[in-house]
Amino acid sequence: MTAISGDAPATEAVPAREVESRLRRECEGEVQFDDYTRHLFSRDASMYAIKPLGVLFPRHSGDVRAAVEIAGQYGVPVVPRGAGTSLAGQTVGPGLVLDLSRHMNRIVELDPGGRTALVEAGVVQDQLNRAAAPHGLMFGPDTSTSNRATVGGMIGNNSAGSGSIRYGMTIDHVRELDVVLADAREAHLAPVDEDERKRRAGQLTLEGRLYRELPRIAAENADAIASGFPQFWRRACGYRLDRLPLPGQAGSPERQFDLAKFVVGSEGTLVLATRALVDLVPKPARTVIAVGHFTSVAGAIEATEDALACDPAAVELMDRQILDLARGKIEYASLSGILEGDPEALLFVSFTGDDDAALTGALDRLTSLWSRHGHGYHTLKAVTPAQQGSLLKVRKSSLGLLMAAGEGTRRPLAFVEDTAVDPVHLAEYTGRFKEVLDRHGLSAGFYGHCSVGCLHIRPFVDAADPGQVATMRAVAEEIKDLVREYGGVNSSEHGDGLARSEFNREIFGDELYEAMRQVKGLFDPHGRLNPGKIVDAPAMTDNLRDPALPPAGPLRTQLEFEVVGGMRGAADRCMNIGLCRKSESGTMCPSYMATLKEEDSTRGRANALVKALSEPDPHRALGGERLHEVLDLCLMCKACKSECPLGVDMATLKAEALSHRHEQHGIPRRSKVFGSIRRLNRLGSATAPLSNLPGRIRPVRLLMDRLLGITPDRPLPRYTRRNLVRWFRERHAPPRGAATAAAGADPSGPGTLTYLADSFTTYTEPGIGRAAIELLELAGWNVSLETRGCCGRAAFSKGLVEQAKDEARHLASLLTESGEPGSPVVGCEPSCLMTLRDEHRALLPDDPAVQDVAGRVRQVEELLAEAIDDGRLRLDGTSWPAGRRILYHGHCHQKAEVGTAATVELLKRIPGAEVVELDAGCCGMAGSFGFESEHYGLSMTVGGDRLFPAIAAESGTTVLAATGVSCRQQIFHGTERSAWHPVELVREALLTGPAAEAEADDEGAART
Repeated sequence: MTAISGDAPATEAVPAREVESRLRRECEGEVQFDDYTRHLFSRDASMYAIKPLGVLFPRHSGDVRAAVEIAGQYGVPVVPRGAGTSLAGQTVGPGLVLDLSRHMNRIVELDPGGRTALVEAGVVQDQLNRAAAPHGLMFGPDTSTSNRATVGGMIGNNSAGSGSIRYGMTIDHVRELDVVLADAREAHLAPVDEDERKRRAGQLTLEGRLYRELPRIAAENADAIASGFPQFWRRACGYRLDRLPLPGQAGSPERQFDLAKFVVGSEGTLVLATRALVDLVPKPARTVIAVGHFTSVAGAIEATEDALACDPAAVELMDRQILDLARGKIEYASLSGILEGDPEALLFVSFTGDDDAALTGALDRLTSLWSRHGHGYHTLKAVTPAQQGSLLKVRKSSLGLLMAAGEGTRRPLAFVEDTAVDPVHLAEYTGRFKEVLDRHGLSAGFYGHCSVGCLHIRPFVDAADPGQVATMRAVAEEIKDLVREYGGVNSSEHGDGLARSEFNREIFGDELYEAMRQVKGLFDPHGRLNPGKIVDAPAMTDNLRDPALPPAGPLRTQLEFEVVGGMRGAADRCMNIGLCRKSESGTMCPSYMATLKEEDSTRGRANALVKALSEPDPHRALGGERLHEVLDLCLMCKACKSECPLGVDMATLKAEALSHRHEQHGIPRRSKVFGSIRRLNRLGSATAPLSNLPGRIRPVRLLMDRLLGITPDRPLPRYTRRNLVRWFRERHAPPRGAATAAAGADPSGPGTLTYLADSFTTYTEPGIGRAAIELLELAGWNVSLETRGCCGRAAFSKGLVEQAKDEARHLASLLTESGEPGSPVVGCEPSCLMTLRDEHRALLPDDPAVQDVAGRVRQVEELLAEAIDDGRLRLDGTSWPAGRRILYHGHCHQKAEVGTAATVELLKRIPGAEVVELDAGCCGMAGSFGFESEHYGLSMTVGGDRLFPAIAAESGTTVLAATGVSCRQQIFHGTERSAWHPVELVREALLTGPAAEAEADDEGAART
């Protein structure tokens, strides 16, 4: 076998600078050979790590061709890569990595009539589906990673998904391929008849040899091909010699010589695909889902037979371990309200089609069968997209949720997760599989595709423990033998890679395996294309990621990282599944969505931090310039904390890293200014309106740009002299209860609360705080205003951790001393309010005042909705907001910490309001980020991705609402439309009387 070391000995003697120089001269795409980039691309979603020589980001097929030629001249292997989500290690290797996802991602042509699409290799599956959807079409293979998996990666892997029982695998949907061969020549692969094959075989090129020699290999090994492949159809393993015409079939129209399909699943070891012509299939108009609840995994699997009898589109299993992990994540908070009882397993049975009656009939038939045969204790019928949303989201996130259960280097590893047997044998096979795990003392999560006999079973193994590595290998060998006993396949959709290629000789037999080695030698005579995969592979226990990391060096951190391994352990929780590379849904990761650069994803930053924290002097490494470049574009939106299934909190990691950089290089002037924003805003308010003049004078703005790096292209906030503090002090508040009685509500109040006067709206938008306080008092609350401290959010975001600690300690003390025990602490600026319950705990984990305040934080929207529901507040159906369409954009920190449900529900209380919550990601402003000269362009790009277009598509009568001050600033700057804070709209809806109504209409018209 060929050993491939994680340090890439095959390239040790290669003049890396010379290769890099040639690539820079001859390729248009970016070339990166620095240590950080090499580390980032040494990993994929598998348990392996191999550091490459460097990375090229090709812009077109000409770059790919040049790269293969240059690499060949220097004896450097070439490893193609898409999203880097391979679970078996296909996309890591020594040599030159080609990241085809950044630039080669165009849909070249979509032909609805012919039901085909011509796409570049880096096109993402969901991107293709969105383009095809208006024509009622989609790409058939529906992987759970569809929001980041590239078509090129799917071709290399022969991917499939939950719907493979109906749509098959990627190989069934590939018509033609444009590829670069090992000799650096381009070729077009498509089905050809025998005459054309013979014509092409006459060429004195590598392509000609393929057409000459492959038929010979197939003919000489016909018996081995007929008997050596696993019996089960769902195969993502080996080279597809079974797809070539055998002797006597060469002239058959049904068995044309099809190299395009032959190379599907070859994992980049035979050719490098640059374009693909793929088939599209009709997209069903409707989907309905039956969700069976079971008291055991075995019971759920046994119910599969009845499900298959009803001709479903998919049958998916999820066990209790994954369900419990989902319940603990804000992303899936609604799940608990949907399920019945406390199931040990769920079985999702999907039916698709265009006939409502037929779909309903299928659901009823299945429910009846399960009831008659005693399967499960409850069946939930999800027939609308709203009912299905939470369920489908959890099902697609099973892998990530299971990964989150890992602790330290004990992780659920992918080494036996891809087997498949005929569903008839699945229950018995799974039982014996579990016996193997039990005998070796391993636990595992169970999920996957019961409809095609494929369960993704991932045992928890500590790969840093040599004893457990030996156990892992023993289990892999036993399962390999077990699956052969049932006529199944060892790799059914995740491929061979480094995890399973070692066993291919045993699986296919000597004769067929040698034929596959001949295939590799024919296509790639010098073994340069992704070596060590499918044939001539290293041992499955070589190149493991966790043992390769050196022990973490000593490091004193200012923040508390409550995971095994401290700060490095927090970063190394990332298992590279790549959810942060999604581009058109959710919030994570806004900078990646704008740049499509690996290092701008949460995954890229986490891996960069792992590298820095593995250096002999991690403190010094955290201050390094290249690491700073990688972290710089992180907007600290905190979306990764909730959307990343493993909860990698990059905002906290970046704050800690910045603090170490400041210790070494000093604190930048601009960071000091923005870190003390409360003082600046208080001064601006005290001197208004004079303080607003500099923002309008161009020479002053240019000077601010030069001295502080504050862009002149963005308007500065306008200060208000009569700020919230002055208003509260000067006003004549009605006696508690009098206002509620006047409004017709119960005068008995709920108690006392503290309203946090945040550092922003207090001085620039005091009307928000006024509206909130008035509503709370009308609801019977006795409101005290806390104005004496800053939460420290601004300082924290700039890495001024000591300052943030002092501010946190001071504010927590004030809130504890001034508020009644257990009384709520509320506010209207999510970034400040959420800091009390998140960052303060990381800054001061042992401070009892911090813990007390964190437990008292409530969203003002919750209290107001409660007051409306029990009659303490009554909204006016004739007010101007009533009956309006309200488009709501949630704040990133709110979404990450508590979700936006409370705000949406409050807005829905406005009589007749149509409330639409945008899925527009981060607005791009991110506090001071959007004011910084070097970040302004990216900030606008992020906003222009989804948010600005969504607002532009709305009519002028639509009311815009946003909870974040930065969001409202960005919306106005990017669309010239103002957004209200939701509490302002509720306050407007409370106004009564003709004069007040006319005043509200005038103001509402002005702001919309």
